Amino acid sequence: MLLIDTNHPMYRPLWVRLLIVGVCAGWAVLEFVNNEPFWMTVVGGIALYAAYVLLFTFKPAEPKPEEPAVRSEQD
Repeated sequence: MLLIDTNHPMYRPLWVRLLIVGVCAGWAVLEFVNNEPFWMTVVGGIALYAAYVLLFTFKPAEPKPEEPAVRSEQD
């Protein structure tokens, strides 16, 4: 079961995928510093899953060819 739709065009740029994983990992570190082991584990698991799906197994979908725009001439 895939929880992240990797076919969405938002995930195509590498910087977006790195940002998502980085924010989740940073949040897990913040929970570790605040001595919250439950939330650290939850968010750390999300970070690991996001890293696995968005960085290691990511295969971008082929972009769909755009159809030429049709102009309608009105008098």
